[in-house]
Amino acid sequence: MRLLSVEGLTVALPPGADRANAVQDISFSVDPGEILCVVGESGSGKSITANAVMGLLPKGLPITGGQLVLEGRDLRATTPEAMRQLRGQRMAMIFQEPMTALNPLMRVGNQIAEAMQVHGEGVQAARRVQELLAAVNLPDPAAIARSHPFRLSGGQRQRVMIAMALALEPALLIADEPTTALDVTTQMQILRLIREIQSRRGTGVLFITHDFGVVAEIADRVAVMQHGRIVEQGNAAEVLNNPQHAYTRALIAAVPHGRATAPATQVGQTVLEVRGVRKTYRRGGWFGGSVSVSAVKEADFTLARGETLGLVGESGSGKSTLARCVVNLVEPETGEILFHGTDLRPLNRSQRKPYRQRVQMIFQDPYASLNPRRTVGDAIAEGPITHGTPRAEALARARELLALVHLDPGAIDRYPHEFSGGQRQRIGIARALAMGPELLIADEPVSALDVSVQAQVLALLAELRARLGLTMLFITHDLRVAAQICDRVAVMQRGTIVEMGETAQVFGAPAHPYTRELLDSIPGRGWTPPATGG
Repeated sequence: MRLLSVEGLTVALPPGADRANAVQDISFSVDPGEILCVVGESGSGKSITANAVMGLLPKGLPITGGQLVLEGRDLRATTPEAMRQLRGQRMAMIFQEPMTALNPLMRVGNQIAEAMQVHGEGVQAARRVQELLAAVNLPDPAAIARSHPFRLSGGQRQRVMIAMALALEPALLIADEPTTALDVTTQMQILRLIREIQSRRGTGVLFITHDFGVVAEIADRVAVMQHGRIVEQGNAAEVLNNPQHAYTRALIAAVPHGRATAPATQVGQTVLEVRGVRKTYRRGGWFGGSVSVSAVKEADFTLARGETLGLVGESGSGKSTLARCVVNLVEPETGEILFHGTDLRPLNRSQRKPYRQRVQMIFQDPYASLNPRRTVGDAIAEGPITHGTPRAEALARARELLALVHLDPGAIDRYPHEFSGGQRQRIGIARALAMGPELLIADEPVSALDVSVQAQVLALLAELRARLGLTMLFITHDLRVAAQICDRVAVMQRGTIVEMGETAQVFGAPAHPYTRELLDSIPGRGWTPPATGG
């Protein structure tokens, strides 16, 4: 008997939406012990499908057609009370962002125990909590159980969500983008954990993702969604290696290939030289002793004009801290930061002002860095106006920059919330370019984007670099992205640059064990995408 059968599912959108249905007439199944990956871009209907199965759709998104059958039971005919019993006992969901799904005021152990108590399993909850935390390979389960979510890393929080989902040993596990924006090593650990759970317990897994690299790593079968419809479905090997639909081929073509090429010969002068930069944070105090954490240790690197250097490593390795030292958002204790030979560290606020125009930063989350109350035109023009450019001239330049990053100049009077994530990132790039910088620092600018949008933003950055002669310091945890855009890479681990060199050389023959570990953790590393031909 099929574990999950979905036939002709249709979910309506509210009036005035860009299409009539969020999901239209889709059919698929999941068998016990099988992993079905549902792939597609944001807005394709993947998460709506998962929420429909779980009975978690809001009232504004009604199911207007189709069948949902779990272990022979018609879910659409099931009462709300019965659905609450099924959720957790027979099916469970791992959400994309664990920090919003976990209660920040409750200890982790209590949250897992609560899920068991709701379903009448409270007697053995205390013992089971630590067993579950150990089962998802968390160190010191007793200490983790006593911790609040904010004290855990992103990967640890995601493991807690998996432990909670497994508490009552459900037959069906739904994973909604559980590895998006995680480090490659943490991502690989989560993927292996889900595969291990699936094989050990015979659990059926509905895995939602936008990344075909992830599909290559764990999928048994694949369903590709576009605009609410399944456009291709089949065995994972067949879809990965012989895609039939144009949209599937486009998604596969957008996956960063991870193969580095030798850079063009660099003849430009040195733009940036970092020598012996050290940054230490102190944690604790008040009623406990403070602890010193070395975020960056004696960092050294140089950047030549027109070159892109990638800083790669896991979260907490010191990449972003080092970049923020360069733009003076963080003050290092020691070291030199030489821009065209001038050490920026000793300069006061007024002395730094000319250099702020020449060094600009693109932030990871453009929505957080853009003022929601100001139009994008004002956001782009703000820097030049602050530095003395007349408002009319700055806004005219903002229109030109919107066109340069392939957005409609007529959108200058719109607000950030009216744009997609990829469009907001383009606005962030335009805002950084408004100052006419020589050095652009990009801090994880594509980490949370769909692979197709990610490919567009990377192509845009490469185009701007060639057209404007930009020098870039590019921070990323995705080595596939680094291979695509960086001439050289510096690999950081626990605040130290452990390996540095030309990207092709470092990726082709890594010298440090940590670099090899990062490369081995790239999802789908053993899969070579076929030539799709566009």
